Amino acid sequence: MIAKILDDVPEPVVLHEDLKTTFTGVVHQVSTPDAPVHQYRGIKYATIPARFRQSNLLTRYPPVTDCSRHGPICPQPSFKSVEEELFNLTEDCIPNQALEQSEFECLNLNITCPANVTPDSYLPVMLWIHGGGNRGSGANWVTDAGPIVQKSIQVGKPVVVVSINFRLGLLGFAASAALREDNVAAGDEGVGNYGLRDQRRAMEWVHRFIQPFGGNPNNVTLFGESTGAGDILCHLHSAANEVAPLFHRSIIQSAIIDLEVPTVHSAGWELGKMLSTFRVQTVDQMRHIPVDKLVLLGQNVRAVDDGVFFRRGWTGSLVSEPEDDSSAAHHEHHSEAHLVLGLNGHSHHLKVVHHHTDSRSHSHTRTPHPFHIRQPLIIGDCGAESLLWSLPASLWTAAGVVKRIRAICQSLTKANTILRSYDINAATPADELPDRLLELINDTRFAWPTEMLASSLRSARGGHGVWRYVFDQEGPSRGVPHHAVDLMYLFDNVPLPSLSSPSFYDCDLVPDENGCYYSSDDDSDDECMITKCTSREDGARYDYDADWAMPVVDDWTYSRVRNTIQERWLAFAYGEAPWREDKVYVFGPEGETGERSMRIFQARRRTQVWKEALEPLGTSLVQKLGVELCNGPPADSRPRW
Repeated sequence: MIAKILDDVPEPVVLHEDLKTTFTGVVHQVSTPDAPVHQYRGIKYATIPARFRQSNLLTRYPPVTDCSRHGPICPQPSFKSVEEELFNLTEDCIPNQALEQSEFECLNLNITCPANVTPDSYLPVMLWIHGGGNRGSGANWVTDAGPIVQKSIQVGKPVVVVSINFRLGLLGFAASAALREDNVAAGDEGVGNYGLRDQRRAMEWVHRFIQPFGGNPNNVTLFGESTGAGDILCHLHSAANEVAPLFHRSIIQSAIIDLEVPTVHSAGWELGKMLSTFRVQTVDQMRHIPVDKLVLLGQNVRAVDDGVFFRRGWTGSLVSEPEDDSSAAHHEHHSEAHLVLGLNGHSHHLKVVHHHTDSRSHSHTRTPHPFHIRQPLIIGDCGAESLLWSLPASLWTAAGVVKRIRAICQSLTKANTILRSYDINAATPADELPDRLLELINDTRFAWPTEMLASSLRSARGGHGVWRYVFDQEGPSRGVPHHAVDLMYLFDNVPLPSLSSPSFYDCDLVPDENGCYYSSDDDSDDECMITKCTSREDGARYDYDADWAMPVVDDWTYSRVRNTIQERWLAFAYGEAPWREDKVYVFGPEGETGERSMRIFQARRRTQVWKEALEPLGTSLVQKLGVELCNGPPADSRPRW
């Protein structure tokens, strides 16, 4: 039995025969008699033999394993978390988790599941990969899985959610030629990507050992946000995913990633610069740098192309040249193994279909592996992701921005096109520059790369298996759809400000970006415009000019968007198509949800500007432009207040 309350042990327990241990967990605080939820915290899944070495799967446990407390997390800078900064929370609203940090004991996971499951339940598993760059953890209170597991029970689609901790920053992603030699001498393959391989170890653990917790190892959905979403993209392109795929679909939320993944040489050069103040000469000396000093560096390091982690034939870029319909169909038909979405009511997992015919490469640089795994996925972004970089954006001067953009573009024509498209020039008023600069940052770091990835992934799947969304629902505190705002609605853990009662939204009409009102029915199409609702609960008619200060988010809009994103994600975990593939799904603004045509997507994002201003630069220069603008101006050129 799973999660049985023993007479002498009040905690929920899982008797795990394969691991020869009993896991003792906790009753989650959201648990109710109608929707009971249990949680098993801090389960160690791998060991770390040394700093800058690959981890090893853990399969030996004591007879009783205490899972009542979160395990240690990867050492990281002690700053306020990104989520807390973006959500504009006061200190009294933030739980004091006081999580222990440990370099060598941080590889652990948390399992949240319905209380009444058994090893025969075979529920879909959702594996969460957190974001935050060199900060964050799988134990973060913002993304605690209790509410979403409870919601899954309530809507009749129960799931098991696993969240993981892995190595971050330089501990998880440092790479150089010297480190590669050291790793090879120790018997490891490749170099760097330690955090990515930790995640793979967690997938292996879930695949082998999740069944006693009620999970189906043959139905795993990866989902992640920010750098965690970027990590999932790396797994989609990995060699291990082609040989032995351990997940069956994925959800990519607001990915932050280098579209052009750096080589070991370039990563080593950057590492040398970062460590120059320590005057280290050997790998052994690097291993003795105090961890509290090491974690202050490498805030932007992530995946590296080490020649091993990524699949054979990979060109170094996460976006590929579009294939024509015939070549895409050829690839899809002749894939040696590809994954298809299970849509029938009896099989809720992705089936692996094997073929044995060869396919030819469309790469001009390398000969690829004869097949690519193509798990279906959901991908999207938020409308104002760049709020994350408000501070560095505010430090630029108009003249400094113009000069830097021209230097990066190395073409006066291309630079002027960008400046004109985003209405930036040397005379731009100082109070208007940050907003215009944030629009450019948003497009270069999120919006355009997300669309590039969606198009590339769709092309690789023969035009199918990719569902696109845009999250434009405002945050309750900030009033804009900022980075990570979707996590507030998906996980439903963040304390909310006092929300007003439903107002004219009671009429089930929601506005689009043009001020037109639609039925709030998810299935309504964007062509079905209807008139504004003009009656209120008190019988009066709305004066829209007088009511302009009405709160953007009220109880109705919050609940509607929360319920919709949770239900769509859960349906996808069950192998259902979340919406029609030829549509874009919108979340917000002002509570709007539903399928819309791609012309609505074009109205929501600056697609024409991307085509005219960003595409001529290419992904490498656009990436460089976005990163440098995010970093802010050089210290000696910043305005003095």
